[in-house]
Amino acid sequence: MSNSDPAPTPGTDHARTTETERPDHEPASPPAPETAAEAETTDEPASPPAPETAAEAETTDEPAAAPSRRRAVLARVVTVLAAVLVLATLTLPNRPWQLEPGTFLRIPLEALLLAALLLALPGRPRRVVAAVSGVLLGLVAMVKVGDIGFYSSLGRPFDLVLDWSLLGPAFAFVAESVGRPGAIAIATGVGLLLLGIPVLTALSSVRLAGVLARHRTGSTRAVVSLVVVWVVLAAFGARIVPGVYVADSNATTLVQEHAVEVYARLHDRAAFTEEINVDPFRDLPGDQLLTGLRGKDVLITFVESYGRDAVADPDFASIQRVLDEGAGRLSAAGFTSRSGFLTSPTIGGASWLAHATLLSGLWIDNNQRHRNLLATDRFTLGDAFQRAQWRTVGVMPAVNQAWPEGAFYGYEKFYGGPDLGYQGPKFAFAPMPDQFAIHQFHQRELAAPRDRPVMAELALVSSHSPWTKVPSVVDWDDIDDGEVFQRGIIGTPAAQARTGYRHSINYTLRTLVSYLERYGNDDTVMVIVGDHQPAPVVTGENPSPDVPIHIVAKDPAVFAQIEDWKWQEGLTPDADAPVWRMDTFRDRFLTTFGPGNSRSQAQGR
Repeated sequence: MSNSDPAPTPGTDHARTTETERPDHEPASPPAPETAAEAETTDEPASPPAPETAAEAETTDEPAAAPSRRRAVLARVVTVLAAVLVLATLTLPNRPWQLEPGTFLRIPLEALLLAALLLALPGRPRRVVAAVSGVLLGLVAMVKVGDIGFYSSLGRPFDLVLDWSLLGPAFAFVAESVGRPGAIAIATGVGLLLLGIPVLTALSSVRLAGVLARHRTGSTRAVVSLVVVWVVLAAFGARIVPGVYVADSNATTLVQEHAVEVYARLHDRAAFTEEINVDPFRDLPGDQLLTGLRGKDVLITFVESYGRDAVADPDFASIQRVLDEGAGRLSAAGFTSRSGFLTSPTIGGASWLAHATLLSGLWIDNNQRHRNLLATDRFTLGDAFQRAQWRTVGVMPAVNQAWPEGAFYGYEKFYGGPDLGYQGPKFAFAPMPDQFAIHQFHQRELAAPRDRPVMAELALVSSHSPWTKVPSVVDWDDIDDGEVFQRGIIGTPAAQARTGYRHSINYTLRTLVSYLERYGNDDTVMVIVGDHQPAPVVTGENPSPDVPIHIVAKDPAVFAQIEDWKWQEGLTPDADAPVWRMDTFRDRFLTTFGPGNSRSQAQGR
């Protein structure tokens, strides 16, 4: 060794050896600083000088530490959001009236069971089960959202088998209300949201599964503790919101209810076929049908969304006054009226189900039954009148295209909206006022010379939601092409649905009373019936499915034949009025006014 070579520093070789042998996962200690002379004479590159002060050390570490802290905070936030999404999805109620903050303060049993399963599984199976469970949870959330929408509009849950066919009519209704571009935007937004829910819940479940695995001991203790709490709360029936238990298992209940409904729908076709084949009136000859109404013009008038609440809710006292005043005016004109209730197969919409139920004598409470009915030769009220030599007519101003169903109902003549020649303003959903539709029907079918009485179904629409624009009754001589309805329009904000509903029902009832006063005669028999209750936004939760029904005529023989119906006098049935299922009306009507009724029979022209 030359004098110019530095002497080895004691312990240096040992330190280097230790550093080399140190495991990879354990950081090496920084080497001891060398003296200035050693740094100058050593052949090895000098190590970077150690920071001289604490302040310098903080300055050096801060750029690397700050992003790390941000990533940690972001990870925690994402985990919390994932947990909130999963819990909110599980505790989300499927009924709109339960949407309160307290509803989400529940312990879902399904979450505890899933957490226990994930804790028991190894890595890859755990992730697979978490992902699949997340997708299923997202699908459950979609069903809940569907239920909320259907309870809000139709007073019932979403039918997984049959209600897909309602998407088209729902889009058409929205387009009629807000315009086609707005309807497309709404439909696109809803579609993207529904598609995104299962993806988000799957990602959230996988993330939470990883958190459980990393904190297995603490997670296991937490799950066991929450199960004990759940059992105690369930035993005591603890609730924050009325009817909603804190110890929650609503997701399981929801799946069970919909599974039962799916099974019933899939097996309903055979049962319905048997019901259709039972018909005591199908083969009766015309001279044995409706003998008690010979010569009478029979008008079966459906009033849109006219339900029990209209005659029973104190907030709708003005409707009840219109009915009472109308009964008085009709009595002064020589008419008698009787009233009761029918139980409709639908609430809030799907009027065609009510029409089909009343006219066919079968319980048509879903679209599958409706489609199957139209494919048969079921004997309807229209068929009965046609066989008994009435001219049969259908008037539906809301129908704007070909309607082959008219032949099924036995109508010789059908008038849709375009057939009526209306040139006035549109009223929300209704393409024309009820008064115009009734006037056109009368002028075309009743005012002209004819050799037969007329039976007609009039499907009125002025009281259809959204009730934001309602016409006023005008003088019948001023109607012409409908431009007169520009004046007297009653506008109501969409948020005031109950007010708009009240205006619309009052308008239609006043129109019918005015029509009977003006054009009714000794041969007029009018049946006025609601198709269904309005949407729950008007009635509130769990509305009755009942609708009022009235019969108005001048001939006392008509009322002598329905004496055993026990319907109440006037147009305002009270809580004690008889209630029939709507599907029983056809058979009762044909029996009462058939030749088997020994009471005096009505005689017309």
